[in-house]
Amino acid sequence: MAIAVRRPQRADARRNFDALLAAARDAFAENGTEASLEDIARRAGVGIGTLYRNFPTRQDLFEAVYVDEVDQLAAVAAAVADLPPWEALTTWLDRFVDYVGTKRALVEALNRDSEMFRACRATMYEAGEPLFERAKDAGEVRADASFDDMLRMVSGVTSGAFVDTAQRDRVLGFALSGLKKG
Repeated sequence: MAIAVRRPQRADARRNFDALLAAARDAFAENGTEASLEDIARRAGVGIGTLYRNFPTRQDLFEAVYVDEVDQLAAVAAAVADLPPWEALTTWLDRFVDYVGTKRALVEALNRDSEMFRACRATMYEAGEPLFERAKDAGEVRADASFDDMLRMVSGVTSGAFVDTAQRDRVLGFALSGLKKG
């Protein structure tokens, strides 16, 4: 089931919309769901009226940011599909780590029983699972591992606090070496 954020048709309106999503993603990652909408508009370089025209409620903004993250995750899966199996999977996982950060920031604001949330989960699995299975079929991934196992491992490993991104990536590398066959 594919999902997508509805972007405005006019180029300038699309730029504002995308700038608001990027600013909201950053603000939510830094300050949680209580991030100031005025700050988000300021970061995006637009007025608060533009934010409210695009996202009438805070919940609309939460959902749009989350759906956009999942859309980007699916786009990365398509973009890396022709890479060697292990490289395709780990490149997708790099983007998945960013998605986990956004999800963590928004999870309390999202209705996990909603159709939107279920559609996002289905889209994420449809995007990433073929990469995992391809790596597994190529003998790159342990036979006893499942896609769900891998997602839980990566989510758990990256949920901790790290000194910096380099440390996070190093620790993730340790975990992924346990997933790799051989």
